[in-house]
Amino acid sequence: MGVIIANVVGTGVFMKARVMIVNVGTPGLVLMAWLVAGLLTLAGSLVFGELSAMAPRAGGQFNFIGAAYGRRLAFLFAWSRVIATGGGVAAIAILTVTFLNDALGGTLTPEALRLLPVGLIGVGMALNLASVRTTGLAATLLTVVKIGAVLVIAGGSFLLSDGSLDHLALSGADGAGHGVPESARLGWAGFGAAMGAALWGYNGWAIITTLGGEVRDPGRVLPRAMVFSTLLVMGLYLLVNVAYFHALTPREIADLPVELSVAGATVTRFAGRGATSVLAVVLTVSAYATMHVSLLVAARVPFAMARQGLAPAAFGKLNSQQVPALSVIVLAAAAAILAFTGTFDSLTDLTIFVLWVFFGLAGSTVLVLRRRLPDAPRPYCVPGYPVVPLVFLAVTLFMLGGMIVSTPGRCLMGMGLVALGLPLYSLRARTLPADDPQAWLGSEDGVQAP
Repeated sequence: MGVIIANVVGTGVFMKARVMIVNVGTPGLVLMAWLVAGLLTLAGSLVFGELSAMAPRAGGQFNFIGAAYGRRLAFLFAWSRVIATGGGVAAIAILTVTFLNDALGGTLTPEALRLLPVGLIGVGMALNLASVRTTGLAATLLTVVKIGAVLVIAGGSFLLSDGSLDHLALSGADGAGHGVPESARLGWAGFGAAMGAALWGYNGWAIITTLGGEVRDPGRVLPRAMVFSTLLVMGLYLLVNVAYFHALTPREIADLPVELSVAGATVTRFAGRGATSVLAVVLTVSAYATMHVSLLVAARVPFAMARQGLAPAAFGKLNSQQVPALSVIVLAAAAAILAFTGTFDSLTDLTIFVLWVFFGLAGSTVLVLRRRLPDAPRPYCVPGYPVVPLVFLAVTLFMLGGMIVSTPGRCLMGMGLVALGLPLYSLRARTLPADDPQAWLGSEDGVQAP
């Protein structure tokens, strides 16, 4: 659970309320977007729980998609994940340094702002090359800090601010909404965009599926960890968003500049500007934790690709700590280059769309595999089958449709980047034997269990 929460509770919950109130207009619909996105994530956790227990291997969704749809789509998933995660790690490293600069009163030089993200990625790489147990302990400690920050913000808003729950009945539709396009304001497209923003806050819920080969008793541990973590995060997110609208009016939130967080404005309201520096330190730790765990998880995808012959064999080798070292190093190097050049920000905007296209595809595999491999071992079965998987797919399509309407350019760019992986697949697949769905399932040897 610590790895999931450390990766999920990141910067989104501290930043996204400003955009979301402009997307949908009222606090009630903002909370609805968080709730629906959370329920969608919960449904996904139930579905992925069955799939993870059925194929407890490093790589997670890579294996589900490969078993149901073959190598090509599995490769495209892995390709999209490597691109998105490399850019995400770079962007979060930059954001971590931005928060650090806020905590230091804006004293970092431009050169330091460019170089420190690279250094942070190097620290993350070094820690990820250690044992899985060491990484898990770090994730657990950082998780405590994140949950503490959410609870302090919520408690301070309710107990120390002069706010009111009457703010929940007001509108922020006429707010400035800096950077929010008109196509993403109000209506179906606006709600779809708000759900996309909320899902950025929940992003990381499925990461434990990529660590299936490193977990003892995955049939019991994986589903429980995913479901309980999702419920906990949902509760925290709804609580802190109500706290934001208690301390600030919807219009005040909508008018915030892009560079300020809603969490910071809330803390300033009940504790003064001095307290925002303390919050900036917490956000720095929170952002670093997200980057750290993202790098941990992303390295398991090239590892799984190598095990299926879709990447060079060196990516499938483990170091003395039973960690896929080359995958960690290559991904960290790519992220460091992107962080130094600062040219990958646009990819983070389209990450959620690309990820949820493949989340939907991976979720559909539970239907395919139930029919194609009815006798395969299933230590855990999704409750409410087939209703829960079908609802998960329907809501995913609704959300993706809203995102296409509200931000078509970014969505098309994301899928264009995914399509670039097709020629690479063609080159690699020529030498591979015929695909076997059974080869993607079951457990595998050689990966350390924490």
